[in-house]
Amino acid sequence: MSHSEPVGVRQAQKQRTRQALLDAALGLLEEQSLSSMGLREVTRAVGVAPTAFYRHFRDLGELGVALGQESLASLHATVRAVLAEQAGAEERIDHTVAVVERYVREHPAHVRFIARERHGGVRAVRQAIAGELDRFATEVAAALKSQPVSQGWSDEDVRMLAELYVDRLVMTASAFLDVSDGEGEGVDSERWRAVARTARRQLHLISVGRQHWHDAVS
Repeated sequence: MSHSEPVGVRQAQKQRTRQALLDAALGLLEEQSLSSMGLREVTRAVGVAPTAFYRHFRDLGELGVALGQESLASLHATVRAVLAEQAGAEERIDHTVAVVERYVREHPAHVRFIARERHGGVRAVRQAIAGELDRFATEVAAALKSQPVSQGWSDEDVRMLAELYVDRLVMTASAFLDVSDGEGEGVDSERWRAVARTARRQLHLISVGRQHWHDAVS
């Protein structure tokens, strides 16, 4: 790269290469775990020298951490928007399940990465995913706390509820992915619709329990 190129151009190229490495790794991880993937596999897929990798990441663990952040970022924002809606519980449940369905259809590789590496063999990535889910729960807790039904709830109980919601959303996404990975299965299949029905019933059960929780523990 020429030193006469403007800083902005060089920075843009660096960002493109970094994203290309992330995209290549995500593609390779559809068939293997992060702990079994080689650095040279990633750089070969991008068409850069292995030494170029270290301009962007210290190691594959750091790349995996970045993938974890990328994989959950858009889901965070979308679910927060649903929880902020001034709608009834049933409508929010339907919208939430629809959001997760759409996320799995549009980002299957990201969902697969989270499902596989959440309990995978690279400690730094496990911790990073746990940290992202923890932040997700914090965001959900803030949204739940602002809803009238949470009046009188302790911060600890709201946080517990938020973690329950986040865990259900992640497990629902994994269930949709399992169906979409099945041969001949798709969003119009009975199995896909069954996952959606189960998810709505589970969220409804949580919602009903939420309405009576304060009386049960007071």
